[in-house]
Amino acid sequence: MVSFTEALAAGPVVLDGGLSNQLEAGGHDLGDALWSARLLADRPDAVRAAHLAYFRAGADVATTASYQATYEGFAGRGIDAGRTSELLALSVQLAREAARQAQAEGVTRPLWVAASAGPYGAMLADGSEYRGRYGLSVDELERFHRPRLEVLAAAGPDVLALETVPDVLEARALVRAVRGLGVPAWLSFSVACGRTRAGQPLDEAFAVAAEAEEVVAVGVNCCAPQDADAAVPRAARITGRPVVVYPNSGERWDAERRAWCGPATFTAEGRAARWVRDGARLVGGCCRVGPEGIATLAAQVRA
Repeated sequence: MVSFTEALAAGPVVLDGGLSNQLEAGGHDLGDALWSARLLADRPDAVRAAHLAYFRAGADVATTASYQATYEGFAGRGIDAGRTSELLALSVQLAREAARQAQAEGVTRPLWVAASAGPYGAMLADGSEYRGRYGLSVDELERFHRPRLEVLAAAGPDVLALETVPDVLEARALVRAVRGLGVPAWLSFSVACGRTRAGQPLDEAFAVAAEAEEVVAVGVNCCAPQDADAAVPRAARITGRPVVVYPNSGERWDAERRAWCGPATFTAEGRAARWVRDGARLVGGCCRVGPEGIATLAAQVRA
C-alpha cells in the first residue's frame, strides 16, 4: 500500500468531521474536562463507532480521540502515567479497528489514521486554545508535547495531526517535538479574521512548517468556513506545501452558556472544489460537521 505521504501527493484526501458531535449524537456527555478523551477510558466502543460512521460516510482519514488526552489532564482524574500511555495508544488502535471494519464491509479505498495532538490550552479546558499566549516558552511547550507525541507515534498512526494551534510559539514547539519521530505530521492553525487566534500574521504562522521536514502539510482548522476560504491559497503560496483545511460548521461556541449558537454556514458545494484548486490536499470538517456533511464534501472532492 502507498504511504500517507504518497497518497497526499496524489490527493486530495478526505478527512473526517467533528468527533465530539458524533459522540454527542450517540448520547454521550462530553461535559468533562477531558472532553472526548474521557471515552477512551469509559466507552472505547463508542469512539470506534464514531470513527466507523465517518469512514462509511466517505472519509479517508479518522482523527483519533486524543486531542485533549494528556498526562496532566488524565492525572487530574486519578489516572497514572502508565495508564495514560495505554489510552493514548488505544486511541490509535480504535481508529485502526474502525478502518478494518469499514474495509470488511466493502470499502475499497485506502483508509488512514491521524493521531490528534491538540494545543496546550486544550488541556486547560478553559478556552485557552482559542487565545494562545499561555506565558510559556517554546522549550516549556515542547517538553509538554513531546512525551505524548512519542507515545502516539509509537502506536503506529499514518500521520500526526498537530491541530487547532492558536499561537506561533506553540507551533514552533510542536514542530520541534515531532522531529525524529519517524511519522509525518500536518500543522493546522485555528485562525480568525486573517490572523492566528493569538493575533499573529498568518504569513509568520504558516512559515513555521519549513522548520521540520516531518511537516508534510500546513493549514487551518476549527475556524469559520470563510476564514478557511482565505487561508487556503495563502498557505499554499507561503509554504509551497500541500494545504490541510477543515473548518467548523460556522456556528459559534458560547463559553458562558456552553452551547453552540448562530447559523451553520459550512457548505461543501463549490467550496470544497475551490479549496482543492487553491492547493488543499487534505479536506474535511471540524466541530459540528457530521457524517452527512462529510458525505457531501467527499462527493464534491472526488468529483
